[in-house]
Amino acid sequence: MTERKPPGVSVESWVDRQIREATERGEFENLPGWGKPLASLDAPYDELWWIRGKLHSEGFAVLPPALALRKEAEDAVEKVRAARSERQVRAVLTEVNEKIGAALRMPPPGPPLGLTEFDVEAEVESWRREHPDRAARDTP
Repeated sequence: MTERKPPGVSVESWVDRQIREATERGEFENLPGWGKPLASLDAPYDELWWIRGKLHSEGFAVLPPALALRKEAEDAVEKVRAARSERQVRAVLTEVNEKIGAALRMPPPGPPLGLTEFDVEAEVESWRREHPDRAARDTP
């Protein structure tokens, strides 16, 4: 919409014409989110909505590093439960263990970490007991 409203034309009719022409050109077809409700439609008004959205899209954590790592360890436990193979279990636990190990060597600021590294072999055994069907497919 680069043209200016001509003098003597009401704003409403000028806007309506712009929308009609854009519709005829197909500019409203296949837009992302088409047919989906607005995510924040029922949420209370928040003056900082765009800042929160930007922080979320950039992956910025609001939690102190120690609490963020605790949350990541909790998420790792859930990922292990949902894992489809022993390899996934080991990969998830190895990744989080590296982060926990680094945090134990150099404690992050904030509250105490309160974590220890996962015993990968014990967790794999537990996963095998809970998922015998998946564990059977995993063995060579």
